[in-house]
Amino acid sequence: MTHILALLGIVIISFSAIFVVLADVSPSTAALFRNLYALPVLLLIRLLMRGRDRRDRRAHLFAFAAGMLLAVDLNCWHRSIELVGAGLSTVLANIQIVFVGATAWLMHRERPSRWAFVTVPFVFLGAALISGLGQPGAYGSNPALGTVYGVLAGVMYAAFLILFRASNKRRAPAAGPLLDATAGAAVGALVFGLLDGGLAFDFGLSAHLWLATLALLPQVVGWLLIANALPRLPALETSVLLLMQPSLTILWGVLLFAEKLSPLQWSGAAIVIGGVGLLSIKGSVAAAARPGPRPEALPRSGALSQEASQ
Repeated sequence: MTHILALLGIVIISFSAIFVVLADVSPSTAALFRNLYALPVLLLIRLLMRGRDRRDRRAHLFAFAAGMLLAVDLNCWHRSIELVGAGLSTVLANIQIVFVGATAWLMHRERPSRWAFVTVPFVFLGAALISGLGQPGAYGSNPALGTVYGVLAGVMYAAFLILFRASNKRRAPAAGPLLDATAGAAVGALVFGLLDGGLAFDFGLSAHLWLATLALLPQVVGWLLIANALPRLPALETSVLLLMQPSLTILWGVLLFAEKLSPLQWSGAAIVIGGVGLLSIKGSVAAAARPGPRPEALPRSGALSQEASQ
């Protein structure tokens, strides 16, 4: 049953970028309303939990601050979707695993494994190929800029993961920290949208429905299924399952929006997915450098998917 729930969660979150495209609103508008629509549902779940969330005020503030970082991540990712398409933008955002590993090295002296030293350059090569390298036939209105935003989304998502993990040392039920982070993301998206001038409130009913679907399915149902199912599975199975998400999003983009990727972009997507998969399975930290278990440790590479929250 755990495998089925994990697989269902992965399939649901693979539609996140698709719903963003279907909503057809500005990046900052999508970032704000997907969080606003998710808040009442998460609040209801949190109330039903009653006293099970025993985190202190500091932990709540950490989760809220993580949500502010998530707002920046979502804005970058939504812009990437506009510029390079749903599938490739989702592949690019999964580069977060590289930045989580780099942070572990800098902050906790967790030396990268030999697999990381070999693989990371190829991951960035794949990202460069996704940009189309200025060649004709590359999919996207501006694939080079879309790639930049996609990589930035990966950076910000890595920062979100690190701070979000720190907010839940007591391992509270997922709905509690997620509620705090979603509230922070809503506030951050509002500020971001007002600053960049792209925030809109007068869009049509169809867009509201797509954004509500995005909030309720990937952002609430999909995330909660993943957060509850994946920790119960072996690490190898978790890593393989998470790789399905960008692969499925590419498939949906091709089938639903006729996203015709160039050969360079297909090669880049394959390299990034393969590199991320290798880092997830083999590990990005050298065995001798791995510390003993501790609550404040950084999240295991790939332990939370890009679209688990996006």
